[in-house]
Amino acid sequence: MLAGPADTLAAGAARELLASAPVVVVASAASPAGLAAAAARAERAHAPLLLAALPAGAGAGSGTAADGPGRPQPPAISAVTRAEIMALHPRAVLAAGVAAGALSAELAGIRVVTDPARLPATGAPRSLHRVVLLVHQGGPAAATMAAAATAQLAGARLISVHGYDPRADPAAITALCAARPRQVVALGAGFGPPGRLAARLAVAVTGVQLPGGGQVLFPLHRLVALYGHPGAAALGALGQQGLRASIRRVREAAAPYRALSRVPVVPAFEIIATVAQGSPGPDGSYSYESPVASLRPWVRRAITAGLYVVLDLQPGRASLLAQAERYRSLLKLPDVGLALDPEWKLQPGQLPLKQIGSVRIAEVNTVISWLAALTARYHLPQKLLVLHQFELSMIRGERQLNTHHDDLAIVIHMDGQGSPGDKQQTWDAVTGAAPPGVFFGWKNFYRKDHPMLSPVQTMARSPQPVMISYQ
Repeated sequence: MLAGPADTLAAGAARELLASAPVVVVASAASPAGLAAAAARAERAHAPLLLAALPAGAGAGSGTAADGPGRPQPPAISAVTRAEIMALHPRAVLAAGVAAGALSAELAGIRVVTDPARLPATGAPRSLHRVVLLVHQGGPAAATMAAAATAQLAGARLISVHGYDPRADPAAITALCAARPRQVVALGAGFGPPGRLAARLAVAVTGVQLPGGGQVLFPLHRLVALYGHPGAAALGALGQQGLRASIRRVREAAAPYRALSRVPVVPAFEIIATVAQGSPGPDGSYSYESPVASLRPWVRRAITAGLYVVLDLQPGRASLLAQAERYRSLLKLPDVGLALDPEWKLQPGQLPLKQIGSVRIAEVNTVISWLAALTARYHLPQKLLVLHQFELSMIRGERQLNTHHDDLAIVIHMDGQGSPGDKQQTWDAVTGAAPPGVFFGWKNFYRKDHPMLSPVQTMARSPQPVMISYQ
């Protein structure tokens, strides 16, 4: 990853891509038209393009005194550019829009010319294979143009990215997957730190994209989900019809949101994988753990249909991490996320439906770390982690929520029910207490909301929910 002003970026690109060059072109960054002409000259001369950007407060590089006779002349090139030219061991340097005399003084022993006809004959160097120069669309134009010219000379592939996260740009993902680079040179500090960029690139080169495109969930997507358990109508809308009809129903629920959203709207299933129950069961957990085999057909068919899938845990007295690990094989799929439902987390001595459950933030953070490690290990697109909440007491120590994993998108999902006024009060409380770095979800209840909000009314929340569930 290269950082610094334009001349430093151009010199860094040459340093990373070339060991030597018989000819170097040095151009002023002051004129876009002049720089474009210099790039064309560099291409014809099989030469890298470096910039004569001067330190702040220096003159235009004309080689004359900046403030009148007696004043010291500013250097023709920065120390970084000079060092890179010397490292390339050129036989000649072409000055394009830069005073040749001043440049000669900086490059003792190297011939400086202004006429391309006076350059020695050169051939194209051996092309680099599977090397990529990554540039930010909207980055410094001079640095990008110079580095691109050098990359073209070296035979490296230029890939432009919207923003600084390649996972967020579907076209960049496709290009990186096709290039399969062994080395990536990233132009601009915004791509860093290097370790984070390397992890993002490892995901991008897989080419696997989420429904709606890209590998970053929010704010680049909006999920609209049916909530429930297959075959259990009492547990929510998802279980009120078969698999094929559920896919059709969630698509119908998502459709009105497309006209209200600036980002792709993705239909989703939120499947209750572990169901809180009134009896302790064989393990004493008060939670029924659905066999993976029973959920797999719903997960597979939903993914094939372009849906995102969330597995919801109602843990009872069980460990959230132990239940999450049970569904590891499904969570390894790129389009499957995880939801934790503290309402059904019981403390010792508590029973279901006798109180609203709660979870300590340390237990939540343990699941977060495990899920982030799983996502990173298999180079998966960003994975969703949902925390359901309608009372602040449900998540104890919420401000210590770990939101620093780049592999996860965390949504605090407001599950309050009742009148619009009651739900708004709950929404205000939930969003007001949340730590930075999270997104928010909203649930509409077909039977328990009086009345249930329309899509237009749902989207009127502030901040706008990135996930809307129907139960």
